[in-house]
Amino acid sequence: MDDAELPSELFSTAERPTTSVGRVPSPTNSDSSLQGLSLNPISPENLVNPIPLYKALRETEPVYWSDTLHAWLVTRYVDVMGCFRDPRLSANRTNFYEQQLQGLGGDVAGEFLKSARLQMTMRDGADHIRVRRQASPGFTPQGLDAYRPAIRQFMGMLLDRVQEWGHMDVVKEISYQLPPLVIAEFLNIPPQDRERFQAWARPLADFANPKPGVNMQDVAREASRVTVEMNAYLAERIEERRHHPGNDMLSLMIHAQELGRMTEDDLAANTLLILTAGHLTTTDQISNGVYDLLSHPEQRQKLQKDRTLLRSAVEEMLRFSPAVPFAFRVAAEDFTLHGKNIRKGDTVFIGLASANRDPSVFTDPDTFDITRDSVQQKHLTFAFGAHHCLGAGLARREMEIATEMLLDRLPEVRLDKTKEPEYKVGLVFRSFNSLHLEW
Repeated sequence: MDDAELPSELFSTAERPTTSVGRVPSPTNSDSSLQGLSLNPISPENLVNPIPLYKALRETEPVYWSDTLHAWLVTRYVDVMGCFRDPRLSANRTNFYEQQLQGLGGDVAGEFLKSARLQMTMRDGADHIRVRRQASPGFTPQGLDAYRPAIRQFMGMLLDRVQEWGHMDVVKEISYQLPPLVIAEFLNIPPQDRERFQAWARPLADFANPKPGVNMQDVAREASRVTVEMNAYLAERIEERRHHPGNDMLSLMIHAQELGRMTEDDLAANTLLILTAGHLTTTDQISNGVYDLLSHPEQRQKLQKDRTLLRSAVEEMLRFSPAVPFAFRVAAEDFTLHGKNIRKGDTVFIGLASANRDPSVFTDPDTFDITRDSVQQKHLTFAFGAHHCLGAGLARREMEIATEMLLDRLPEVRLDKTKEPEYKVGLVFRSFNSLHLEW
């Protein structure tokens, strides 16, 4: 999925200035407090429950300079949409990775940076459109519907394994298993390799979602190492598919490359992107959706009785708890937003999760309601505009089928109150490391 990266300024161990050059913070613009609420976006309390922070910023500081992040936060729905449309904000964020990877060794860092720089999520304007256009035919509604039987087969296989247990960790047994199987089918690569995808994805997720006290140089080194391994693996698969093309996403992209519409390096980098993005974010979104549905028994009962609500239920899951709370951009030039002077080179965090709770757009936004009409379902979980998540349709189909089959096969399923969920918190990925269910 698009926009799942975090600027490496957050990873740096060097001391940061309290304000950017020439910028004087307002009294509420220093990550201190607002009526007793910490405005530090990565304080423990705000990572666990960011909703009060989002509300405070939307109401009082919709464009907020964070000394902690050394970045801007934009939190209102209309402004979030505007940021995605604004050509003054660039998707090219590789300079952050360059800073983070300094000192890791030329060859290893070079592979990571080369891949990141060529991915469509890091490109602007016509260059972005050129690469995205080559992948888009693989994500049409009709084409994605062809994968529904395979998704059902995989979900059935996973439920067959656990049905007699009476309990499970849904992250481990479902969320963590289904997306890699689907992506393997989508790219037509061996499903038995999914454990390798999962192992490769972990360091990339750790790099994007840093944890307090972790040596991010070590994490970045590991992310660079797995990038080299993934590139080598994909080079083999691409060469095989050149000789034996099929009706799959990888064959489609190889054909585009052979027609001169994308380079060999474009092909490798964006295949890697599809492989990893399709695993990481969909895994987290399935877990979030299961938790929200089972945490609201009256909504779960509505869906149990009326499956015509399935699609609106999935949209509400996406709105209520997006797996990626923030995207980010870099200012390509100086400009002003809500009276705040944003300088060229400034980082701007775009609040998807906050926009999804904006009361100017959503009625009772903090209420989980699977009966919202289509107007009330226009969330920004998959971003907006040219960088709207290319994999959104596939993720929706996985969530629909996983939710429906979970309720069909385990009609008494509920949260296991004897085991506390283990949360995965951060600005970039927000979900669960474990979530126990029983039936």
